[in-house]
Formats: sequence, C-alpha cells, structure tokens
Amino acid sequence: MAKNLFSAHALSKSYHEKVLFTSISLGIMEGERIGIIGKNGVGKSSLLKIIAGLDEADEGIVTRGKDVQIVYLPQLPQFESKETCLEVAMSGKPEIVELLEQHRILCSKEGNDTLLADEIHDLSVRIDVLNGWTLDNQAKTLLTKLGILHVHATIDALSGGQKKRVALAKALLSEPDLLILDEPTNHLDADSVQWLQDHLSDYSKAILLVTHDRYFLDAVSTKIIELDKQSLFTYEGNFEDYLLKKEQRTSIEESTAEHERNTLRRELAWLQKGAKARRTKQKSRIDWISKMQEKPEQAEIRNIKIEIGNKFLGGKLIDAVQISKTIGDTVLFSDFTYRAAPGDRIGIIGPNGAGKSTLLNILSGRISPDSGYVTIGDTVSIGYFDQEVRTLKEQLTVIGNLREIAEYIDTGLGKDRYITAKELLDRFQFPAKQHHSFVHTLSGGEKRRLAMLMALMSNPNVLMFDEPTNDFDIATLTALEEYVEHFKGVLLIVSHDRSFLDRTVETIYAFEGENIKEYPGNYSAYLEKIEAQNKSIIQPTVEVKEPIIRVSHSKKKGLSFNEKRELESLEQVISETEAQLQQLHILMEQTPPQDFKKFEELSEKQAETQKLLDKAMERWLELSEK
Repeated sequence: MAKNLFSAHALSKSYHEKVLFTSISLGIMEGERIGIIGKNGVGKSSLLKIIAGLDEADEGIVTRGKDVQIVYLPQLPQFESKETCLEVAMSGKPEIVELLEQHRILCSKEGNDTLLADEIHDLSVRIDVLNGWTLDNQAKTLLTKLGILHVHATIDALSGGQKKRVALAKALLSEPDLLILDEPTNHLDADSVQWLQDHLSDYSKAILLVTHDRYFLDAVSTKIIELDKQSLFTYEGNFEDYLLKKEQRTSIEESTAEHERNTLRRELAWLQKGAKARRTKQKSRIDWISKMQEKPEQAEIRNIKIEIGNKFLGGKLIDAVQISKTIGDTVLFSDFTYRAAPGDRIGIIGPNGAGKSTLLNILSGRISPDSGYVTIGDTVSIGYFDQEVRTLKEQLTVIGNLREIAEYIDTGLGKDRYITAKELLDRFQFPAKQHHSFVHTLSGGEKRRLAMLMALMSNPNVLMFDEPTNDFDIATLTALEEYVEHFKGVLLIVSHDRSFLDRTVETIYAFEGENIKEYPGNYSAYLEKIEAQNKSIIQPTVEVKEPIIRVSHSKKKGLSFNEKRELESLEQVISETEAQLQQLHILMEQTPPQDFKKFEELSEKQAETQKLLDKAMERWLELSEK
C-alpha cells in the first residue's frame, strides 16, 4: 500500500499585502508525480517552500511522514563554496561520500597492521552494498547530460544557470522519497530537457514540480494541481487530461453563471415590484438574492487582435555576411551568413555555451563579429528581450514603466489601430488592480513579463527573444504565442522550450560544432530529421580489457610463492587498467553532449573498469602489508 509522504491542511499565505492562497489542502503519495500550474505571482514557489519546510504558512498545518526524505530544488540555487561541480553533485549522497573518504584515509596509512586491513575490508563491503564505488561516475554522467562538461570547475566560478544544473544533478543523485523541483528546465538546452523528461518519466519516487514546459509537464505528471483565485483545483492525469477537464469545468461554470444571472434578473424584477410583494416573501429568499448580488463577477478577458510589426521594414533589413566569433580558445561559429527577409520566423537551438545568445547580440548590433560584417537597415526597429531583466525601474508603477516608452501602439490597421498600455497589460495577465503597483512588489516571473512588454511597447518590426519562456506561466506563454502568430515582422528566437518553438517558428538554425545549420520546419520537424540521420550512423564501440584479479582475504603473515607472483602481476594490471580508464575518459570528453546513448555506454564501462581497479588496489594493498 502506498505511503502518504506529506499532508498540508488549511494553508494560507500572504506576501506584503497580497493574499496568495487561503485554506488550501493537498498531499502526495509514494510514486505520484504532481505538476503545479498557475499564473505568475499566485504563490506556486511559496507553496513548494512551505511543503519542503523552508518557509512557514501564515495559517495551517503541514505533516510529513516519518523518515521521509525531501529534496527541494529552487529556481536559483546559491553556492559560495570552493567545491568542484563533481564534489557538489556527489554530496547528494553524503553517507557514501563519508565512507569513501574514510576508505581513502585508511588506504593512505602506512604500516603492516591486521586491524587496519580488517577496517579497510569492512569499509569496502559497506561501500559495495551501497553501490558507492561508482558514485563519481554516476555524478559525472548526470552533470554531463545536464550540460556541465568541466566537472572539476569550482562551483563559485559558475553562472547562475550553471549552478542550477549542478544543483539539479545533486538532487537527482540523492534519489529522495519526494523530489520538489521549481522550474527544473530553466537554463537547460533542448537535448538536456529531453533527457531529464525521459529520466523523470521512469522515476519511481514521488515528484512535485512547477514548470512552464508543456511537453515536459504532459510527459512527466500523473496529476495536475492548478493554483488559481487563492484556491487549488485538482485534475487527475497529465497536462492533456487537464486541458480537457478544465475546458469541461469552465463550460459548466459558464452555464451555471448564466443560469444564476437569469435567476437574479427574475428575482430582482420581483423585488422591484414594491414593498407589498416583498413582505409576502420569505426573508431567507431575500437574503439569498442579496448574497447573489454580492458575488464577484468573473473577470472578463478582452480579445484584442494584436497585429504588430507592420511598421515599414524597407528593402534592407539585417545582412550578416560570413561572420565568425571566438571566445577565448573556443570557436563559437565561423563563416555564417544570414540575410533577413520579411516574415522570417527562426528558432535558434544548440547546447549551452554554443554561442546562441552571442549570435543574437551580433545580429542586433550589440557586439561585433571577429570577422565578416553585419549591416542593419535604417527602417529596422529591433525589440530585444534579454535573459536578464535590466530595463525595469523599480520606483515606477507597472503601467508607468510602459508609459515611459509609449502611451499606445499604433498598428496602422483598422478602427482599433491603437493598443494602449493598459490593454497590453490586460492581454498579458496583469489585472487592472496591479497596473498601479510598484515594480518592487512583483514576483520574478511578473518582472520578466513586464520587461517583455517593454520590448513590445516600442512596436518593433524585428523581434529578438533570448530564452523568452523562462519563469513564464502557461497563460503568459499562450498570450505570447498569440501575439507572435499575428506578428508581421522578422522573428528570431533562442529557446529550449520545444512546445513554444513548435508553435512559433518555421525554420531552425542549429549549432553543430563551429557550424550553424539550417533546417526547414519547426522543432518537431528538426527532431525527425536528426533522428533519421542518427539511425544511419554506426556508433563506434570501445573494447576494454578486463583484468583477472584473484581476491583473497587471508590474514597469514608473509607471502607465499604464488602471492609474490600475484603481487608482481597486480602492478601490471593496475597500470593497464589506469590506462584503460584514461582512454575512456578521453572518449567521453570527445562524445557530443547530445549523444546520450554512447556517453552512457562509455560511462557504464568506465564505472566497471574503476571498480576493477579499486579491487586490484585493495588486493595489492593487502599483499603489500603482508
């Protein structure tokens, strides 16, 4: 029978003067994978922290099962230590790390001590039971698959996104009873997101996650919980099931609301007939009518047809001819040519660090290429949405920030050609009561959403988005997709969000080594082409000679003739095995990050070889002490 891992009852939480949620209850059982969705600022991250025990609710109770291990991954983990990425990832299993360190210390001691040999043997058995000999290889595999190739780099030297990936590797390695993930796909490239999706889809433990990635949510979750209007709504199944059931619930609510409005109209007409009629009715009925009148109306969503990007482009747009860029000793790309044309809808993909953001910066004129040239036409107006929020003025209100750019957008079309700042805010999930809130009261996702609107408010005819979906809720992504659908100018998007790319672009530019290759179609079409190419490639295999080691735990003093010969042969075995490990290490470094299957095969072979080396070293130490 599945065990309950935690239960939360009647939780309420406010932030500043904003009520996030009131009297909500939820729980999770072993093996459940629950996705929490909702608009930015409704309290999803706050709820995760309360469940993880890192924050407290204003009201309510959280009970956790006895001996239940919970690991929480925040959106932006903080690390200040000098530990390496590998050491941080391995710390996900502190018990094994401690045993390995004890083993290392004991093996470094000198002397011919029977007690020492017994201690080393006992430690080795305990590590073997916990599968601890392969811990470093497990950590290396996770780090590499999540885009961290330099596993011995110190954590304090990494960017925020790289720290997030190391923290994710640590969380996955720890294999807790409940894994809580807050936007786990942020800062991952598309290949890493796909690997994580496959990994968590087969995960046997419980998961509670917040993510905007709809493909990821659909593949991983077994239940969806929506946080809306300070309450929780539960939907069994994945994201597709949620969409179907939400549509059904909304239809019922609309039908019920219409019925209530008709009833209210009839009863109000009766009440207005006069005091005589009113006296003949029961007081409870009059009170019920009054209560219906007080019931808040459903917020109306205005359907604004946004057709922006019609501003005259002219004949000359963006010409980038044979451009190249190198950072340090790394060539990002070379001899790349792009000539923009009206209606271009291009998605730019590639591994982390490949140079996607750098390319966008060069095409926008922010930075210069090392060779080649970029020219931008006089009529080109670029709207650039960066990964970092830099344009907001904290001392101004939400609408005040937009009005500093413009009071309205002139689309130049029809009688409704003008789109005001207020209408744009409404369209992108900013309720009217929030328009005059100061920016410093917004959540991280709300600030990014406002920064994006500032890029749109200038009415550009060329849009450049650098990871636009990070920290956005699904409602905002839907609004942005609708906006992009009607955008008439040039669109260039760097993104790892596969669903967003599928809905918005018609061409993929993929970073492949120093080259940028063009693939017609959206992201799914690109994947089909890559899969077809991979099937035609025969993966090379590596044959590793496995040394034959005779392990004996004899405690007699002195060496027999056979043991002397064994000791001599072990030195050769150790030398050969170390060389094999080095060969595997080189092959792993040469394997492209997206070739997960080959990397995993090499990693498993490396783990097996390392285990054999450890046993050979243990036997060599035992014989040397004799």
